[in-house]
Amino acid sequence: MAHALGCGAPAAGVGLLHHHEKAGALFSAAGSVVRVQQKGSKSQAIRCAMPSASEHGGISTATASSSDQKKGGLRGKLNKVVLAYSGGLDTSVIVPWLRENYGCEVVCFTADVGQGDIELEGLEKKAKASGASQLVVKDLKEEFVSEYIYPCLRAGAVYERKYLLGTSMARPVIAKAMVDVAKEVGADAVAHGCTGKGNDQVRFELTFYALNPELKVVAPWREWDITGREDAIEYAKKHNVPIPVTKKSIYSRDRNLWHLSHEGDILEDPANEPKEDMYMMSVAPENAPSKPEYLEIGIIAGVPVSINGKDLSPASLLAKLNEIGGKHGIGRIDMVENRLVGMKSRGVYETPGGTIMAAAVRELESLTLDRETMQWKDMLALKYAELVYAGRWFDPLRQSIDAFMENITATTTGSVTLKLYKGSVNVASRKSPYSLYREDISSFENGEIYNQADAEGFIRLYGLPTRVRAMLEKGI
Repeated sequence: MAHALGCGAPAAGVGLLHHHEKAGALFSAAGSVVRVQQKGSKSQAIRCAMPSASEHGGISTATASSSDQKKGGLRGKLNKVVLAYSGGLDTSVIVPWLRENYGCEVVCFTADVGQGDIELEGLEKKAKASGASQLVVKDLKEEFVSEYIYPCLRAGAVYERKYLLGTSMARPVIAKAMVDVAKEVGADAVAHGCTGKGNDQVRFELTFYALNPELKVVAPWREWDITGREDAIEYAKKHNVPIPVTKKSIYSRDRNLWHLSHEGDILEDPANEPKEDMYMMSVAPENAPSKPEYLEIGIIAGVPVSINGKDLSPASLLAKLNEIGGKHGIGRIDMVENRLVGMKSRGVYETPGGTIMAAAVRELESLTLDRETMQWKDMLALKYAELVYAGRWFDPLRQSIDAFMENITATTTGSVTLKLYKGSVNVASRKSPYSLYREDISSFENGEIYNQADAEGFIRLYGLPTRVRAMLEKGI
């Protein structure tokens, strides 16, 4: 996956060490909290921070911005930029870099897509110290699962046989929220911390183009002279930006509610087996419980709605399955994939809850979809996955395929009981009121609907081309 920021950090504002209605929020000073109700999801907490003069060494943001607006920056002039912000070294440096090079006010934005509370701690203070005028944090977990993960799950989208699209699905929901925030605060540009070698730059920017083509896009890693961590630290010191005190991971990681990805270090050589201490969401299968656990997953129209008869919200259901699946060592994937930009990369993914969900939906479809429909669904799922991986979430083709998927899975309703045991997920039971399976037809006994004698004529007609070809070859 391409979510690295230069020297091994995930894309700004959206990773493990970082990170459909207009929100309509009014932003206030000093970390006030505004509740915003979004369609199809729970209310979202938005926190906004306005730094004081003392927090910028006696120079207020308003004063600095006013001065910047008069003279512009080293590379041009922008009014206000919304930056995908994580609080890590890279995005902390991007804030003053934007002000210096574009003479603009910087609004930091962080999306909560389930990366964990520890990733969100202290962000307001860090944003103020870096020179941002505001920090906006939106809780997107329910929207992420219901409007991005579930459509992919329903479609059966898997990229290159293994990858369940964890990072690919998260980028458009984050980028969409950035476009909304840009409108709310009156920004004329957006910025991200993705490198020029990865997939994420494409995913962010195609979403920006699709939702507001008038926004200018700034990608510092494609412009600046900073080439690595030491350069970034030096730039931070020069501009009096406090350097985040964090233990640097040897791996590049990206985490959200769907998955956790690992790249870098020994993983860069596909011949190396991953070290066990790298994993964070799952135990080693050999260390999982010796007793299997059975789960009944309730499904309506192709998406899960309950666990063992208990209805849960999309985000809560996924979080619960992550916990259960991780305990049984489920969902570990090690793969070499083809990035959109042309190179191959090796990544290891942990997707415990998603692996369970995908297995349940697939098994129920074996009852509810006929042969031709299933074949077409599988063929279109490949294209669907490719579109999502390539950042074309808001492309009319993906939306059209999505309509097809929604239509044909309308009867994929019922329940599936799965057996979880030491890294494996096996089906134990499938039930659906719309099942196309008929025991009276499938039985070896003769019945009124299926007469075994009818098979003779069918075989003769179905095999006629084969028989004619053989007759030609033998001169008959």
